[in-house]
Amino acid sequence: MATDTSHQQGGEIKRSLQSRHLSMIALGGSIGTGLFIASGSAITTAGPGGALVAYAVMGIMVYFLMTSLAEMATYIPLSGSFAAYATKFVSPAMGFALGWNYWLNCAITVPVEVTTAGLVMNFWFPHIPSWIFSAVVFALIFLINVLSVKSYGETEFWLALVKVVTVIVFLIVGVLVILGIMGGQGPVGLENFTYKKAPFVNGFSGILSVFLVAGFSFQGTEMVGIAAGESADPEKSVPRAIHSTFWRILLFYICTIFVIACILPYTNPNLLSSDVKDIVTSPFTLVFKRAGLAAAASVMNAVILVAVLSSANSWMYASSRMLYSQAREGYAWKILGYIDKRGIPIYGLLSTLVIGILVWLTQFIGPEAYNYLIGASGLSGFIAWVGIAVSHWRFRRAFMAQGHQLSELKYHAALFPLGPILAFVLCLVVICGQNIDAFINMDWSNIAITYMTVPIFIILYIYYKVKYGSKLIPLKKVDLSRRTKGEAFEPADEPTGERQNH
Repeated sequence: MATDTSHQQGGEIKRSLQSRHLSMIALGGSIGTGLFIASGSAITTAGPGGALVAYAVMGIMVYFLMTSLAEMATYIPLSGSFAAYATKFVSPAMGFALGWNYWLNCAITVPVEVTTAGLVMNFWFPHIPSWIFSAVVFALIFLINVLSVKSYGETEFWLALVKVVTVIVFLIVGVLVILGIMGGQGPVGLENFTYKKAPFVNGFSGILSVFLVAGFSFQGTEMVGIAAGESADPEKSVPRAIHSTFWRILLFYICTIFVIACILPYTNPNLLSSDVKDIVTSPFTLVFKRAGLAAAASVMNAVILVAVLSSANSWMYASSRMLYSQAREGYAWKILGYIDKRGIPIYGLLSTLVIGILVWLTQFIGPEAYNYLIGASGLSGFIAWVGIAVSHWRFRRAFMAQGHQLSELKYHAALFPLGPILAFVLCLVVICGQNIDAFINMDWSNIAITYMTVPIFIILYIYYKVKYGSKLIPLKKVDLSRRTKGEAFEPADEPTGERQNH
């Protein structure tokens, strides 16, 4: 039997993440600038009712995806999550393409969030170059991740908690403004919710546009699957984290949009902004100001900074674990699968740092190249979601085909097979509809930036398939072997590049 070199040459992955860590990792991944800033533009585009419908539908789709991921993660908890599951349940070519595609997304998103942190800091220190703050953030998130997986989880817990408290305070203040208790302007009621063309503006096309935006807002929830491999008790903590997170996310988004729509009419020009530099026009800032809180802009800027730090921290973590998983599967250099004594894939983490810095530097060398790099990661999260849906479909069918009983599963995904089918279809709708206007206007540059992720994924898939002759694994031969707690990995008998030929 082949041996796991990362296990032999170094330490082991530490199962140090508790249920509270996983809950906040999933929750924190969905509460960020998409909620604090872009939620206003969603109301302008589709109206209050259209925005609520779009976010509710997307939230339900994400719930199905996360329960699919939970079923696989509780049965076989692996660092690398959906990419590793695609390798085991679909084909090595699919796992190879998904893993590298998602790593690219992580490696590019880290410097983007670091750059954003620098811009946010300029709110208070406009005369200091933003790159100085960005460099400090790079060093900070590397330090957090290099110490231990628990330091990452604990940091993410507290950063996410700040965001959650902010949303709760916002909702309380918003309700008080609506009732006329705060703000000094009397009860607001539902007048703005039905103002002019509201609650539905621009019909179905408006809802579809917000549906695409909502998808990006929910990106990051899949990180709970990556973290499952380092959870102390994945069979209990992963399902608990996903269930509690889904209801909180849906409640936060739906309630937030409702409160904003009641207080601010959809025609308010300030709602159009979706740039972190326009913190003074964030719907959260506007509502807090309406309530009479003078320091609203400064407070919300601090919250946005927390959100950006949380995002950068999580993407750095996810990137290092995905590289570790790729090396473990035989898709990357073996050294990237090395685990140090603290349980950290140190070379994977260092590689992410180096690539992240190089991507970050391109904005100073060639801004156009930087924009293309950002475009290269744009749809990666949705492709990962497609991979989760397909992998779960195959996992459940293989599980039954090999004579297993559903009672053997510690956790059952919701409404199988409807769940993964619905998620698969809606993800394709989001991917295809991302920039229809560019196709209508034949704007090839815009098309390239928007859809670059798709051909990258296809090229990766075809490369591996052609080189190794990778084929869809027959259901009867799908590897459903389980590793025991604390075991680094249960490898196949043959090298990854050859096992699919049987």
